[in-house]
Amino acid sequence: MWDEKEGPPKIYEALQKDILEFIKQAQSRVLTHKDESALLRAYIAEWGKFFTQCNYLPKPFNQLEANLLGKLHSSMPKKTQSGEESLVRKLMLDSWNQSIFSNIKHRLQSCAMNLVRDERYGDAFDTQLVIGVRESYVNLSSDAEDKLKIYRENFEKAYLQAAEEFYKMNAPQYLGQNGVQNYMRYADQKLKEEEARARRYLETGYGCQSVAALTETCVRVLVTDFKETILQECPQMIKNKETEKLRLMFSLMDRVVDGITPMLHDLEVHIVDQGLADMMASAETITTDSEKYVEQLLDLFNRFSSLVRDAFGDDPRFLTARDKAYKKVVNDTSVFRLEIPSKNKGMGAKTQPESKCPELLANYCDMLLRKTPLSKKLTSEEVEKKLKDVLLVLKYVQNKDVFMRYHKAHLTRRLILDTSADNEKEENMVEWLREVGMPADYVNKLARMFQDIKVSDDLNGEFKEAHRNNNEGLADAINIKILNAGAWARSSERVSVTLPMELEDYIPQVEEFYRLKHSGRKLQWHHLMSNGIITFSNDMGRYNLEVTTFQMAVLFAWNQRPREKLSYESLRLATELPDAELRRTLLSLLFFPKIKRQVLLSGPEVKGPKDIHDGTMFWINQEFAIIKNGKVQKSGKMNLIGRLQLSTEKSKEEDNEGIMQLRILRVQEAIVKIMKMRKRITNAALQTELVEILKNMFLPSKKLIKEQIEWLIEHRYMRRDEDNINMFIYMA
Repeated sequence: MWDEKEGPPKIYEALQKDILEFIKQAQSRVLTHKDESALLRAYIAEWGKFFTQCNYLPKPFNQLEANLLGKLHSSMPKKTQSGEESLVRKLMLDSWNQSIFSNIKHRLQSCAMNLVRDERYGDAFDTQLVIGVRESYVNLSSDAEDKLKIYRENFEKAYLQAAEEFYKMNAPQYLGQNGVQNYMRYADQKLKEEEARARRYLETGYGCQSVAALTETCVRVLVTDFKETILQECPQMIKNKETEKLRLMFSLMDRVVDGITPMLHDLEVHIVDQGLADMMASAETITTDSEKYVEQLLDLFNRFSSLVRDAFGDDPRFLTARDKAYKKVVNDTSVFRLEIPSKNKGMGAKTQPESKCPELLANYCDMLLRKTPLSKKLTSEEVEKKLKDVLLVLKYVQNKDVFMRYHKAHLTRRLILDTSADNEKEENMVEWLREVGMPADYVNKLARMFQDIKVSDDLNGEFKEAHRNNNEGLADAINIKILNAGAWARSSERVSVTLPMELEDYIPQVEEFYRLKHSGRKLQWHHLMSNGIITFSNDMGRYNLEVTTFQMAVLFAWNQRPREKLSYESLRLATELPDAELRRTLLSLLFFPKIKRQVLLSGPEVKGPKDIHDGTMFWINQEFAIIKNGKVQKSGKMNLIGRLQLSTEKSKEEDNEGIMQLRILRVQEAIVKIMKMRKRITNAALQTELVEILKNMFLPSKKLIKEQIEWLIEHRYMRRDEDNINMFIYMA
């Protein structure tokens, strides 16, 4: 009989001897097999029986464990009933590990890895042999803190090492024999095979990173080690639009740290080079036709977008590269160049040339929104789609303020001449500009123009009603547009002209009518923006001509003397038009492009403005006529306005100066806003924030930023830090 103190330890010792004896016999049975497969089967069979016993044998010894727990507290688990290893189970696993496993684990691993290698070469075998070995490694650990320690330090390590050695030996050979493009397919296939194999043979339980570790190893030996060689093929693939191969390269390189960075660079270079080459090749057509220009830009955008979609699955990084490169194409100045000169000494006599793209986009919008052959042949849906396409390109335009200037000029013409193809589309366009991020003050001015037109129409109706019985019904023939200078005015210059008596007499009546409606407001007459219809009679017939006010003033010089020849000097005295405007108006009546027989003739022959002198004679062409289908018409209507002149040479200079002055003010406002918020900021950070604020209007040049910083320092809005010249400090 054993007492309570001696009994439990002696039972535990006896149990340990029995377990070791059982394991020793199992080991001898396993080691009798020399063949690898037989060895693995024998080991798995023995392990299976033993592991089953590990689950049942501890149950009768619960009381023994409870007694031993107090004495062996420092080396035994605190809990035996809560799912952690029991004392007896731990004894069994540790015994197996220290005896049979320690003796043959290298043979087991070697046999298992050889079978996996054979599978890589295409040989078939019983997969349960490898799986069984793996499971024994996973279940062997009795460490409650790290259940996978034995598996990780042995089986996983051996598996990763075997995979690395296999591909280090085979991959270079395959690449050398088959070339890069075939190698990419090989690498992709092997990565997929290895990932599937890893999920079969490696532990995939919660928290285990074996599959990820294996994938990382394979990517390193199959892809990273050959990165430079593979990427050399990228530029040519992009050029040839080999989307399947690019998709494969992308899937491989995206597994490598910074692997796709060279691909992004290659895509950018291709888009810029190809885009500019195509624009250069079409320069002769697109420089004279804004429709062709915009269509060419959209075609480029769609081609590059298709490439990014098909080859790179619209990955955001490649979309960003496309946008960056396309922006360079849109804002390039090698095909289209817009000079914005400045007389401001502080800004320098010369400024950086800019892309003409914003001007051409505005011209194209005008063609779609005005009554033109293009807008007439398109459905409402097609017009809307093309306008949305313009807005798409506009997103990439750096200097949107130039687009705003031209778009507003075209809108002014359409509203004044009433040539809009669709008023609803006009107002929609304003809202779309707001949606794409155009500055609010610009969009609000456009919206006010529509409101002005509606208010003006109401005033016009009231005026006609008030004067219906006066002036022999002339009130019905006159349309007045009373518009707000803040929203419409484009220049400070107003051109003087002597109007026909009928119109001259009407001006005081309009002014008196408006004064009674709005006390304190003053009207300013912009004859440059006015137009009308006159009846023109000659030997061929009677025609209604739509003309500008300046054309009207010139033609009315012959009203009392239709067959006389008048000198340039006489016309200047009669019309009181400035020299440049009179020359331009005469040329529009001598060389109107849409008609074969011109309204005016001259002598000696005039080919351009420099050919007109004080003594040059002009007379009415008595054979002027409207010709349709080769036949002379005795009556009809002809528009001689063409593009309504909204600016003189002087006001064009003012417009250019205005763009630069507005840019200066915007830069100053933005700098002060940033300084007020930050109080202290470095030069680099200030420039970055400045570009972010202004990018929806224009991209400020470094020169412009530097000049405005100096101006603000000089006027004590900010100062430099005394200890750091690149640090600015706000001065309240």
